[in-house]
Amino acid sequence: MQRKWVNSPYTFALGMFAMMVPSQAFSTFYSFFYVEKLGLGIGLATLARTIFLIWDAVNNPLFGHWSDRTNTRLGRRRPWIFGAMPLFMLTFVMVFSPPGGLSQNGLFAWFLTALILFEAVSTVLWVNYGALFPELYQGDRLRAKASAIQQSYQVVALLIGSALTPIIFKALNFSNMSIIYAFVFGISMLVCMLMVREHKEHSVGEPLKLGAAFRETLKNKKFWLFNISNSFAQTVNGLVSSIIPFYAKYVLKIGEAQVTILMAAVFVSVIPLVFVWYWICRRMDGVKVWRLSLAVYAVSVLPLWFGFNLISGVAAGIAVGFGLAGFLVTPAMVSGRIIDEDAEKTGLRREGIYTAVAGFITRSSGLISALAFLIVGLIFGYESGDKPGPNPEMTFRVLISIVPFCLLLVSIVISLLTRFEFTTHRRGDLTHGEETHHQL
Repeated sequence: MQRKWVNSPYTFALGMFAMMVPSQAFSTFYSFFYVEKLGLGIGLATLARTIFLIWDAVNNPLFGHWSDRTNTRLGRRRPWIFGAMPLFMLTFVMVFSPPGGLSQNGLFAWFLTALILFEAVSTVLWVNYGALFPELYQGDRLRAKASAIQQSYQVVALLIGSALTPIIFKALNFSNMSIIYAFVFGISMLVCMLMVREHKEHSVGEPLKLGAAFRETLKNKKFWLFNISNSFAQTVNGLVSSIIPFYAKYVLKIGEAQVTILMAAVFVSVIPLVFVWYWICRRMDGVKVWRLSLAVYAVSVLPLWFGFNLISGVAAGIAVGFGLAGFLVTPAMVSGRIIDEDAEKTGLRREGIYTAVAGFITRSSGLISALAFLIVGLIFGYESGDKPGPNPEMTFRVLISIVPFCLLLVSIVISLLTRFEFTTHRRGDLTHGEETHHQL
């Protein structure tokens, strides 16, 4: 193993690629698969997401706390990831492989069970992988660089998970698609983890007990406002990607084969644009550039309202790509500084609990997205692919443009509710012993 690849941002980003290929295929097509293709009612689909969220509220912080308290020769995070890898592969295949001939109740039961298992294993992976980032990369500039590389890998994964998936499931069916993506995940994640070496000094010290860990986290106003703001923007990520197949069918009136072109317009454009945002990050404070990215994202979803064919849809998709790129790159700098500040206060690196609670907050965006789908569907009469209602075109124009714009406005307002003040040693930006103080 060449030392230059150990903890390299390029090999670490393979983990993001590994998880995002199946995760994006799941978030983009599970509603389309169960509601449009299999005929599950959107009310039952929303109920399943709600039940999961209650379960997620319990397991997400616990996994983070247990990860922080883990201390093995492999590190704190790697054992959890190695253990979760085969389970993630199996449960992802389960989501897209329901038995044939199920009733509505049977289909609901399968979907709910698969969802709970898949999302629980996903939590273990995301918490532990996410906790490694602020430990391995210190300082705004290094984090911005590592984040840009990570997000460029993520965009390739988004492109595969969104744009290539329709081609694969049309040719091979959804179940075989899930098997292929499970193996892509397994190979990529294994290479990533073999190249990671955790910092042993971060495991030093007596970990906080569960109650104390939660109290310290709950008292951190900056952490909560930052992540609640991000949760509304994250809702837009999931909502737009999951609505694109419906938008293509009912608004742009294009075939499933052309959905790949539409998806590619969004995600291919993001790859160079993440480095545009990295350039901006090098010239602005992390908090300011994060807020700017939210504002740009809000404006970028509006052109989707005016789409009427493939060409106009592609043009609108490129506009969305610029806003999405900013939101993918910029939050890492702010979240990293929040965790650094906590470490200075407590004397402990608690990336696990912070990543887990942040994950729960942002993953609640799935419920917001499902509720938006349900409410707008009820307003315009859309129930499922079998019962699209009198005006499915307006249903999906509103869901892909107006609802995301409103959610991003909420995100911007929340981001302005507190002054983000940091007093931390930002390694990677400063010479030894210098201190920086920011108030925004």
